[in-house]
Amino acid sequence: ASTSHLQLATFVLGTVGWILCTMSMGIVEWRVWHVGNTTIISSGVAWVGIWKVCFISYVHVSPGYKELFCHKISGYDSSIPPEIYAAQGLLLIAMFAGLLGLTATIFALRNVHMGITHKTLITRFFLVGGFFYIFAGLCVLIPVSWNFYSVTHNQSIAFSPSYYMPSSPAAQEPGAAIPIGIVAVILLLLSGMFSLSYRFLVTTNTVTK
Repeated sequence: ASTSHLQLATFVLGTVGWILCTMSMGIVEWRVWHVGNTTIISSGVAWVGIWKVCFISYVHVSPGYKELFCHKISGYDSSIPPEIYAAQGLLLIAMFAGLLGLTATIFALRNVHMGITHKTLITRFFLVGGFFYIFAGLCVLIPVSWNFYSVTHNQSIAFSPSYYMPSSPAAQEPGAAIPIGIVAVILLLLSGMFSLSYRFLVTTNTVTK
């Protein structure tokens, strides 16, 4: 149990990182578009997420939506860039991988604090947890970096007419989901490295004794 303090921190960091990963997946503000024509997009600002596109409109653009209009991104829409579809798939994978990492860490910590001395089994749980944390972190890193690159280069999206969106913004900036995703990546990778260090800590502790 004396070597598990770092792994407790691993569990906390992994939990927070997994929560932030889930949050970034659900937030619509991945890209913030500023548009010049406010005929339909009344506020001049639209939010492009990985699941839907939203903006405020005082025009009746769709039944039941007179102010906030949101259009779900269809998986069959060829106009949507690949980085958005990649974000959908990779963040789902990251969410499940992070959950598996948390599960493995919980089992390992349970065995440690219950006094179970099967070191090989405990080490394997920590190693599995560390692998899933790092894998989840990389799955978040790819879409966050890819979409951030697209934003900084002001890349356009040829939306179909049903979105009521222009093909390119006057300017765009990263939305809240991107910095949240970056923090999630850092925490998940740290969790993975700390968890993988358990074997070294156990070996060092054994040699010292």
